[in-house]
Amino acid sequence: MSAISLARIEEAIDVTCDTVIRNEKYFSDLDGLAGDGDFGTSLATGFKVIKADLPEIDKSAIGAMLLKISMVCSKHVGGSSGPIWGTGFMKAGMASKGLTEVTYEQLTEMVGAALEGIMARGGAKRGDKTLLDALIPIHEKLQEMDGSDLGAVLAAVTAEADKAIDETRNLVAHRGRASQVGERSANTPDPGIVGIATILNDWCKHFGVDYAPQAAELNR
Repeated sequence: MSAISLARIEEAIDVTCDTVIRNEKYFSDLDGLAGDGDFGTSLATGFKVIKADLPEIDKSAIGAMLLKISMVCSKHVGGSSGPIWGTGFMKAGMASKGLTEVTYEQLTEMVGAALEGIMARGGAKRGDKTLLDALIPIHEKLQEMDGSDLGAVLAAVTAEADKAIDETRNLVAHRGRASQVGERSANTPDPGIVGIATILNDWCKHFGVDYAPQAAELNR
């Protein structure tokens, strides 16, 4: 398997910006079912800045680019999402410090570092009905596969994120604003999990990976 270049990672981030911005209202509407309804707006505010700054961001190394994005998230993404997404980018950036391309194993380590950072920062765990319920099985799937076919890997991790939407739907949230409404958070999709799944589905479309969305929320 060939290494994954900085340019390809930048491309994925640019697609992510477009996805978040396009789904600002949808993500907020989902958040409004059990939260305060600002998830989409909070996330889009920061990713609009990332989109605008991306052409000029330091690209001397993958880590440098991700650390700058982390700073933008921490400063411009509102609510609890700012520290969470900022920490994820920061830890992934630290794991790729000085690298201009990464192997599949290094990419898996970056995701693992981001995951550990998010867990430490937010105090959530699997089953608390947060984006971790998508990120943890994604990381596990990355560890299971050998990376010889990146298209197959992307389809597989996207399927894990899709499944997480339905598998957590009936859970009561134990972290985030949704946890404050107790039982009312059950029978609603978590917007963070839907956000991760939507981003991955859009990566599949952009990079030409044959994959059909599995979750009802993604068949819009």
